[in-house]
Amino acid sequence: MSDDDHSGWQLTESDPGVFTELLKSLGVPLIVDDLYSLDSETLAALKPLHALIFLFKWVPTSDSDAGPGTSSGAYDPEFAGFFAHQVVNNACATLAVLNALGNIPSLPTGPQLGELLSFTTGMDPQTRGLVITSADWLREAHNSLSPPSAISLEGLNLPKKTAEDAYHFVVYLPVMGALYELDGLKPHAVRHSAYSDEGEGWIKVAREAIEARINTYPMGSLEFSLLALRDDPLPPLQAQIKKAQEAGNGVLENELLATLTNENAKRERWAFENSLRRHNHVGLVHALIAAMAKAGKLKEAEGKAKEAMKERIEKRKARGGDMDED
Repeated sequence: MSDDDHSGWQLTESDPGVFTELLKSLGVPLIVDDLYSLDSETLAALKPLHALIFLFKWVPTSDSDAGPGTSSGAYDPEFAGFFAHQVVNNACATLAVLNALGNIPSLPTGPQLGELLSFTTGMDPQTRGLVITSADWLREAHNSLSPPSAISLEGLNLPKKTAEDAYHFVVYLPVMGALYELDGLKPHAVRHSAYSDEGEGWIKVAREAIEARINTYPMGSLEFSLLALRDDPLPPLQAQIKKAQEAGNGVLENELLATLTNENAKRERWAFENSLRRHNHVGLVHALIAAMAKAGKLKEAEGKAKEAMKERIEKRKARGGDMDED
């Protein structure tokens, strides 16, 4: 969630490349992939899955100590796993990741993350959240893939913006034989139900819980994003290719090589997009504006931009929203 509270934590995109780079900086050999469907075939192709990260439009609910509001589960005040509260704005993405990682048994981590998880063992969720968000190195890792903020509008007495929609990350994962929902804004972990190791296992319960959550929004709402936390497929793919080569199975080898090529292309795209996120584009924008002014095209572009903004305002008003024309 976002607010202008100068907590030092910046907004993070719901992007698998961003999350995977964060995991890499934490020394964790997992990746995050986009999920466009919860059907069995799609999820089976991503196994083994460790957790599902759900981004949704946050709206005030009737959450209380008695129950978790829109969630289909029930509070578990005695939850013995890793659970941290969100105590600062904009940290929910990294907090969701840590709430997942802290509940994966025998997970290899980098030294800093391992020390943090060990140090917070036994802490209550509020204290654990305070410790986590006080870690400078973690905040820097979180902010490293946020666009640099090079222009400050403070002190210009500009009109206040209307409140923007707030989005929030939570994580669904199996812990001690049951599906849990870990939401840093809730007082306790939410237990949904036990699952069987047969068939789809915990994924079936997670699908039901997420679909129930989505059904609390108006029909046709698209304010959701789902990400899968999974093992890195590259090492097993490379091992399978080697075995296929040794066995002389050319057909299987070609199929695996095609999958490997697609996976590597995805990593290259992530790396390029992350480099754009890190880059400060203010100099480029200034040079383009200066060039347009020199060529006498700036006034024309300014007029077109104003017309485009007016159209956006009218469309927003037609949908019942509000937007300050300034």
